[in-house]
Amino acid sequence: MNKYVERIYNGIIKENPTFILVLGMCPTLAVTTSMKNGIGMGLSTMVVLVFSNLLISLLRKMIPDQVRIPAYIVVIASLVTVVELLMKAFIPSLYDALGLYIPLIVVNCIILGRAEAYANKSTPALAACDGIGMGLGFTLALTLIGFFRELIGAGTVLGFHVMPSGYQPVSIFVRAPGAFIVLGALIAILNGLNIRNNSSKKVEGCDGDCCSCGKHACSDRTAEQKQ
Repeated sequence: MNKYVERIYNGIIKENPTFILVLGMCPTLAVTTSMKNGIGMGLSTMVVLVFSNLLISLLRKMIPDQVRIPAYIVVIASLVTVVELLMKAFIPSLYDALGLYIPLIVVNCIILGRAEAYANKSTPALAACDGIGMGLGFTLALTLIGFFRELIGAGTVLGFHVMPSGYQPVSIFVRAPGAFIVLGALIAILNGLNIRNNSSKKVEGCDGDCCSCGKHACSDRTAEQKQ
C-alpha cells in the first residue's frame, strides 16, 4: 500500500482516534447530540489537524526542543481562531450549537498528540496525510455517534423525521448518559469485529499471547512454516 494512502487508512480504521485510541472524548461525548453537530465538529477538527501537522512538519527543524510544545500550541491556537471566525461568519447556526467546544479544539489531545508523535518527525506530505486520516476517522466516529443518538433520542436524522409517527423517542440518548451508551456499544461492536478478524489471521501454532511469544513477529512463524 502506498505510504500516503496508508496514513489515511490507518487514521480512519487501524488507529481511529475515537474507537481505537480513545482520544478527544470531551467533544465526542458533548457535541454529538445530533448528526449535524458531529459532522461540524469533526470537519472543524480535521481542518486544524491537517494544517497544524503541515505547518509543524515544515517548521520542525527550526523549533527548539525546549519550546516545541508551546510552539505547537501557538500554531494550533492560531488555526483554531481562523476556523472559529470563519464558522461564526458563514455557519452561525453551527457555531452557536458547538459553542465553547470550538475554541477547545486548541487543547484537543488528538491534535497535540499527532503533532508530537508524527508531524515533527515526518515530511510535510506524510504529515498532511496523517492529519487527513485522523481527521476523517474522528469525523466518521462523531458522525456515527451523532446519527444513533439523534435517531434513537429524537427520531430524526439531520433534522428530518425518519421514524414512524408512533415512535416514542428515548430522550436519554440526547442527554449525557446516551453519549456513553452509544460510544460504549460502538467500541464493543468494533472490537468484537477486530478480534474476529485477527483470530482468522492467526498463524498456525499461535495461541494469541504475543507478550510471552519468543518470536519477534508473526512473520517469523510464517517463514518457519514455509521452510
